Amino acid sequence: MRVPKLVGLMAVDARDAAETHGVLLAAPDRPDFPLTVVDYVVRQYPPPGVEVPRGAVVTIWFDLDGGDDGGDDGGGGGAGVREPRVPRPPSGGMQRELGAPGDAFEPMH
Repeated sequence: MRVPKLVGLMAVDARDAAETHGVLLAAPDRPDFPLTVVDYVVRQYPPPGVEVPRGAVVTIWFDLDGGDDGGDDGGGGGAGVREPRVPRPPSGGMQRELGAPGDAFEPMH
């Protein structure tokens, strides 16, 4: 029997798929797994397609914020999207702020 792909499924759907394929599930990061419904599986071991005996245990992990890591191989991840910071912070250290010439609110000396 082959391990089904569980990554990307909600907990309730992962339980159904495991039952259909004759494997058991373990979720070490979720002691309340039997009650978990809408959290998404982000990783599994063994990976999908591996041949296992009926009743073998497949370990699954959930994303804490409910998102999918986008992987399709059942591997880990979770680093998230890294976007550049725009605008970039100025280079150098702290600088004294000087008033502009003719500024109505010139600093007191």
